[in-house]
Amino acid sequence: MELLFLCLKIFFVRILDVTMGTFRTILTVKSKPVQASLIGFIEALIWFIVVKEALNTDINSIFVAIAYAGGFATGTYLGGQLSQKFISGNSTLQVITKNRKIIDVISGSGYGVTVIDAKGYNDSKKYMLVIEVNNKNISDIKNIIKKLDKNAFIVVTETKLVQNGYIK
Repeated sequence: MELLFLCLKIFFVRILDVTMGTFRTILTVKSKPVQASLIGFIEALIWFIVVKEALNTDINSIFVAIAYAGGFATGTYLGGQLSQKFISGNSTLQVITKNRKIIDVISGSGYGVTVIDAKGYNDSKKYMLVIEVNNKNISDIKNIIKKLDKNAFIVVTETKLVQNGYIK
């Protein structure tokens, strides 16, 4: 019973501290150092306490290590999921297509789009679209594009800074 309680405690506390660590890392990358530092302090405190307990037990069982590793893996997953929900950001979509109709549909859907004439490998006429979107709208815009041109070449990159323009 003592082993089960220790494993469950390690597992769930590890989920908490690794979730915070993943969230902290993303905040750091998003240039939010104050929030990242506060989360980092709490994360390190939790980590120290759980590691101290895990290493100072008289219980020798592989299940302690499994609980520790399982909590780490689960916390990494949950941290990524939470970050996608709570940390907003923008992405740039670059789309190469032959279908001119996509431009009108994207604009009609409320997205700003910049169009650049492009040439394909065999001198075929193409369009390069540059679309800046809120990350929450990436699936929507990709679905619009794929519906009209399943062969469209799409590149999505995270945007660090946006000045002026229109973003949906």
